[in-house]
Amino acid sequence: MRIGLVCPYSYDVPGGVQFHIRDLAGELIELGHEVSVLAPAEEDTPLPDYVVAAGRSLPIHYNGSVARLSFGPLSARRTRRWLAEGEFDLLHIHEPIAPSLGMLAMLNAHGPLVATFHSSQTASRALRAAYPLVRASMEKIVGAIAVSEDARRTVMDHLGVDSVIIPNGVHVDTFAQSDPDPRWQSTQDRPVVAFLGRVDEPRKGLKVALAAVPTVQAAFPGVRFVIAGAGDAAEELGQLGPERSAVEPVGPISDADKAGLFAGCSVYIAPQLGGESFGIVLVEAMAAGAPVVASDLPAFSRVLDGGRLGRLFTPGDAGALGAGIVGVLSDVEDAQQRVEAAGRAVWRYDWSAVTQSILAVYDTVTGR
Repeated sequence: MRIGLVCPYSYDVPGGVQFHIRDLAGELIELGHEVSVLAPAEEDTPLPDYVVAAGRSLPIHYNGSVARLSFGPLSARRTRRWLAEGEFDLLHIHEPIAPSLGMLAMLNAHGPLVATFHSSQTASRALRAAYPLVRASMEKIVGAIAVSEDARRTVMDHLGVDSVIIPNGVHVDTFAQSDPDPRWQSTQDRPVVAFLGRVDEPRKGLKVALAAVPTVQAAFPGVRFVIAGAGDAAEELGQLGPERSAVEPVGPISDADKAGLFAGCSVYIAPQLGGESFGIVLVEAMAAGAPVVASDLPAFSRVLDGGRLGRLFTPGDAGALGAGIVGVLSDVEDAQQRVEAAGRAVWRYDWSAVTQSILAVYDTVTGR
């Protein structure tokens, strides 16, 4: 089958949706399908052979963060040309309401159309503003997918579109078989607490993580807080006192480094404040065997099965986060029981299962 995938966000700045599309394309190609991905990217960006660059993107505030989107006459022309040259049996658009290539592809699409919705928002001016522009084109969608119950509810509430839930995928084996990175491997005297996310994006909760350091340090003086992720956190770090010595910012890290960090840390923390529709990084950490302490957001709670697979704390409550970390480090038996249960549960998110669910949607909409 000839499949066209449309990525709304720039390949120049990797993120969860881009990784999802990248991995899905790889799985489909491995199964023998012909795949082409259209994505915003600068002309000189190193790209896989199956990715077609649609030109530069612009930073736009969208869904509580800054997304790099591509929209305008040039993007529209390149989208139309890609659609014409591709002669796809099926078009799969991600985030079709975002003001980017997905919306342009949907407006110009002909034939079977599948859309995946990733975002979760209780209220969205962007969605309300965009819907009248694409209402007629939305009728072209014959297969709608949401990555979580929260994303499904957002689509239903704002657009009146029901969808089947197919979660984001993870290469579980990659994380389960990863070795601890010696740079960040915990020891009995120096446990490692890991944070991963854009450090300059407030909703990722870095300030909450840093505010929890003194609580943990009081119980475990040798603790190391390893802060990984893109962005400038100089202002937040500059406000720290003596606890600054326990915080180690390492900047952006590769996928291999991420797996090594998860495999070696004592605790992975996810202190996000909101705007999360799934929690792929939680699944990755769980697959690598890391105990998880996460904000009690609906999406995270579902991934952690209400706290059975990891500890939950009230979003924004640094004291509760600190107590959760101390609880993991103090009660090794409880932490191990959750880790073992999580290791079994994460297989539902493995790409082998996720791809088959997506292919079932493809077969339905194409009549195969």
